[in-house]
Amino acid sequence: MSLQWPTIPEDRRLRRLLPPTGTVKLVLDTDTFNEIDDQFALVYALLSKDRLHLQAVYAAPFHHGQVSGPKEGMEKSYEEIIRIFDRMGVRSEGVVLRGSERFLPGDGQPVDSAAARDLIARAMAASELEPLYVVAIGAITNVASALLLEPRIADKIVVVWLGGNALDWRTAHEFNLKQDVPAVRAVLDCGVPLLLIPCMGVASHLITTLPEIERYVKGRGAIGDFLADRYEACSADHFGYSRVIWDLSAIAWLVNPDFVPTSLAHSPVLTDQLTWSRDSTRHFIRYATYVRRNPIFRDFFQKLEQYAGQV
Repeated sequence: MSLQWPTIPEDRRLRRLLPPTGTVKLVLDTDTFNEIDDQFALVYALLSKDRLHLQAVYAAPFHHGQVSGPKEGMEKSYEEIIRIFDRMGVRSEGVVLRGSERFLPGDGQPVDSAAARDLIARAMAASELEPLYVVAIGAITNVASALLLEPRIADKIVVVWLGGNALDWRTAHEFNLKQDVPAVRAVLDCGVPLLLIPCMGVASHLITTLPEIERYVKGRGAIGDFLADRYEACSADHFGYSRVIWDLSAIAWLVNPDFVPTSLAHSPVLTDQLTWSRDSTRHFIRYATYVRRNPIFRDFFQKLEQYAGQV
């Protein structure tokens, strides 16, 4: 498959990579049933209406021992998104969409889906001065498929993806990344403005514990109880136990870029051994170097408390 990516002038890409100001239009691509952090991230986005205009939520595929394959993983994620919308009294019709039923079969080979088509339509409608932010916190299949189906959207969107590990980590091998390597390569190679938030070494600072969840999340309305139940069920033994809620980082950067310090870096090359390789001739991306754990959780807990007081 011969594919011609649009040429994005470097000065325009760098402008798009500046931390956002004002209200941000975004779509969220999430494997919501895979772990418990996606649920927190989705709720955080819905609670942050002063900064975020969430236009659509896409169910991303995933596959591990609890599902039969990526199709079931996507479907369970779709159902989990609906449960969250219902508990928050938010209309989901036309907003929550099913994504790909499989991962990309190879380099340059998209998988069509309702999510990919919706992303293309929303991206093409975005103005040059107000690009669409595409926040992906799972396998990046849906986003890569949309880019491959309509390469012009690379110049209409800014992708925020939580995946891989820190660029100086010994391996890039991480769940979101390893699920769909061709999709990762498409996003890294196409030149789309991208904020990469690594898991180990960066977002791995976002840990919390059951006592903290019981103190600041449980009892905060139906959605607070839902999140608390999900957290408690994630482990049979919470003695001396903490859990990383790394997906919060992708939303946190849009809410307040100071929460997630970043710098510019050349887009890394993903090797066949799932390690990062550097090439200083490649285009720039924005790269998260740290997450400020305390202000992120404080902001989330405060917004949840305010929300609970209004329902």
